[in-house]
This record gives sequence, C-alpha cells and structure tokens, in this order.
Amino acid sequence: MKVFNIKRMKERRQELRKNLTPSEARLWKYIQRKQLNGKKFRRQYSVGGYVLDFYCPECKLAIEIDGSSHDSKMKHQYDEERTKFLNAVGIRVIRFRNIDVLKNIDEVLEEIKRSLTP
Repeated sequence: MKVFNIKRMKERRQELRKNLTPSEARLWKYIQRKQLNGKKFRRQYSVGGYVLDFYCPECKLAIEIDGSSHDSKMKHQYDEERTKFLNAVGIRVIRFRNIDVLKNIDEVLEEIKRSLTP
C-alpha cells in the first residue's frame, strides 16, 4: 500500500492550485461555480496518495489533463496504476490532452457532460 504524508499532500495541492497549467486554467473557467450542468467540481483534489486535476464528488468523476510528459512509458504506467486505484474506489477517470483543452474546449466540455451521468 502506498504511504503518503497528509501535510505534504495538502501543501502539494495548494501549490498546484496556485500554479495551474494554461490548459487547467482554461478548463477551470468553464467548470467552476457549478457552471457545467450544475455540478460542483474541485480542483487539485486528493484521493489516497494522488492529486486529481479536477473532481466532481457527486458523479465520482475525475478529469485529468495530460501534457507531453504523459507520453513516456514510465508515466503511462504510473497513469494506469493510478486509474486502477481510482476505479477500485469507485471513481471514473477521463483524460484529455492539453492541446485539446486549449484548441477544442467545446468538444472537451461535451465529453465531460456525457461523463457526468453515472
């Protein structure tokens, strides 16, 4: 089982919230304050030892925004392990590429809307 430090996780979440990537900031503009189908999203929310980019507790849906760093084999394996853990605790995960959020936000939002129903 993965061991994590709660204080370090809180500090990490706070740091990530202060330094959103451009694609995270763009998506957050559209999903904050229950703007998307009246659903509340949290940003940089932790589950176990993982920090999720965005999370809708009501729908148990995690949204991950992946940049080019996720293209490596090691990062891909980490993402798979993480998704398996989240699925095991009842959380569905959807992923988008940075470029899709920046260039095709309407399509991304439509995909999120489709994923909001359990």
